[in-house]
Amino acid sequence: MSTEPATPPTELSTDVVGRLDEYSSETLRQLARYAESLAEYRARNARIAEGADEAEVEDLPDDVPPKVTIMVKEINENCYYYWQWRDGDEIESTYKGPVDSSE
Repeated sequence: MSTEPATPPTELSTDVVGRLDEYSSETLRQLARYAESLAEYRARNARIAEGADEAEVEDLPDDVPPKVTIMVKEINENCYYYWQWRDGDEIESTYKGPVDSSE
């Protein structure tokens, strides 16, 4: 963990950076989890729209249906990927793996 403040990406507007500077560390962690989940959702939808979601389907365990969403869940301050899908009125999920903190 660095003792220096983070350098914001140049792609972020100064308005966004200014707002982020106002948030507590816990709010920033919640925002990061939300942003990661939203990015996964949008990336998957883009792959589906391009018809390129086949590789993800090939990696599914036998008990996971082909129409799934990848979700990020935080457990004890660690983030993990889960496959999630609807089975009737129930929402089912299966562990996929840890979120790589370098991503």
